[in-house]
Amino acid sequence: MAASRRLAAIMFTDMVGFTQRTQTDERASLTRLVEQEDLVRPIVSEHQGRVVKSTGDGMMAEFPSALKATECAVSIQQALRHRNENVGSPPIELRIGIHLGDVEQRGEDIFGDAVNLAARVQPVAEAGGIAVSQQVFDQVGNKLALRFERLPPQSLKGIQSPMAIFRVVLPWTPGRATVGDEGQAHDRLAVLPFTNISPDPRDAYFSDGLTEEVISVLSELKDLRVIARTSVDPYKQTPRPVSQVASELGVRWVLEGSVRKDGTRLRFTAQLVDARTQEHVWSRKYDRELVDMFALQSELASQVADALKIQLLSADKERLERRHTPNPESYLEYLQGRAYLRSFTKESLRAAKAHYERAISLDERNASAYAGLAEVVGFLTQLYNEMTRAQARVETRRLVDKALALDPNLAEAHTMLASNLADAYDFPAALAEVERALALNPSNAQAHLYHAALLSDVQRPDEALREYEVAAQLDPLASLVLGEHLALLAYRGRFDEARQKLERLGELENRGIMYQDRKGLLAVLTGDLDGYKEGIRWFEERYPGRAELWTAKAYYAALTDHPEEARSLLGNVESLPSELRPTGGIAPVYAVLGDLDSCFRWIEESIRDERFSPRGWLYDPRRENVRKDPRFRDVLRRMHIE
Repeated sequence: MAASRRLAAIMFTDMVGFTQRTQTDERASLTRLVEQEDLVRPIVSEHQGRVVKSTGDGMMAEFPSALKATECAVSIQQALRHRNENVGSPPIELRIGIHLGDVEQRGEDIFGDAVNLAARVQPVAEAGGIAVSQQVFDQVGNKLALRFERLPPQSLKGIQSPMAIFRVVLPWTPGRATVGDEGQAHDRLAVLPFTNISPDPRDAYFSDGLTEEVISVLSELKDLRVIARTSVDPYKQTPRPVSQVASELGVRWVLEGSVRKDGTRLRFTAQLVDARTQEHVWSRKYDRELVDMFALQSELASQVADALKIQLLSADKERLERRHTPNPESYLEYLQGRAYLRSFTKESLRAAKAHYERAISLDERNASAYAGLAEVVGFLTQLYNEMTRAQARVETRRLVDKALALDPNLAEAHTMLASNLADAYDFPAALAEVERALALNPSNAQAHLYHAALLSDVQRPDEALREYEVAAQLDPLASLVLGEHLALLAYRGRFDEARQKLERLGELENRGIMYQDRKGLLAVLTGDLDGYKEGIRWFEERYPGRAELWTAKAYYAALTDHPEEARSLLGNVESLPSELRPTGGIAPVYAVLGDLDSCFRWIEESIRDERFSPRGWLYDPRRENVRKDPRFRDVLRRMHIE
């Protein structure tokens, strides 16, 4: 039969969690698969579409236009939402991806790059969501009463260049950024590192610190989404055109400027650029004394809001006006502390600690310095064991309480308090604190990251995945966000999406330690034990002698049915002094060995050491035997998770 070519909109659907659920209850999973097909097929026909074929746990359909395909996708998600709200059985969720392009028909099937691209767009969609390519957005962006959100550029498997992909903000879900015809988010702004033009090059810390402070102040505006510092820092060393910055970060607006510090005098310039037109829509020069710096930041935030036609709520105005102004010397010490906190070496963290302590000694009402010091104490403990975890928790709580007593509206302090409460396994209280931080500062990427982790810990994984997406939009170049997001995706059985994010993590981190750790997790969860062993070798070459290598090797031995070898390796770990023993890695080995008494003994030990994380235990399919044990439910109850 002769082939024919035409333009078509291609839609792929995929049933979330089907493979994982099939492993635990095949009959029920197949029943839900049939149910979703019976629901979806008539909706496709109603929108002039044709189901081309089944793809196992989803389907491929074609439509005469991008508009018909998008309307159909929305109708499908609406029907599934109604079904999930009114049926008692587990929910049915689909991810839907749509692309528009040239296809070739052979018989009843269709082929071509458009089909391949549509298949790559689909995994980018969130559970219960819709993702569309740039080509689809160009056709429907101004024809539907829907909002679209541009996602960070996606490096997709088998596709040479990153694709522009948009999330459809469905009417019943909370959306973030709106997108206009130009394809950049109207409410998203990036503050580029301010250029230091001070006579003394040693004052570079001041421009860095001021950049971060301006980001923090602007982030408090409810109707503005501001990109986090970690994602704008690279542009200090490798400046790029505003249009390229906007494309890479997915923003419409860019704020840039310079700062000159000469003694106690400051000259500060700022320009707000529309990335679409390259025009300066607002600019100002400020000549001030250092003591006026906080007032300058508040004034700048108000003027940027005016330029963007953002309405300042009374609470926003009050917070901007009531910020405590530390004395100039304390403020300079605080900025130097922030500058050193950009690196996580022991030396830089100790230097940051010293500057924060001096800032407090110069002004005991400098709330931000107390919050910064609490953060440094946490890092020095986690990374370098400078205190025991219990000692660090007491100290950070003291510092955070002091910061909040001085400034109850300091979002960073609420975020640190959430971390402190989570370390003490009080997850409900931790959630309340991080939600308070987000109410005060909606653009705080770190708070969104903490929120996602806590939601995951209290068995709300779908909400957690959505929060990871928000954190990624606010901090698209952050390795930690990517690493945490892909780990939960992997635990939930969404391996294609996890692999895509792993590749992106490898690019950002130059395939470093976090990439290797997450690669090992994905290898274990997908049954690639050779890949897991290869990862162990990578760590052994670079970090020989670390106790974590013994637990990793013991885990591999248990997975490959070598129980005696696993127990022998665990013996080496268990004999170590408690401060050197990676207790969190011991219990998983006993879980694989089926020795639940030993497993729970080491779970209790890791809880005492404050090294227990619920996440793997809640979601790893290899720990189902532990989850079924009544002792595990007792652990969750003690942590207020159940």
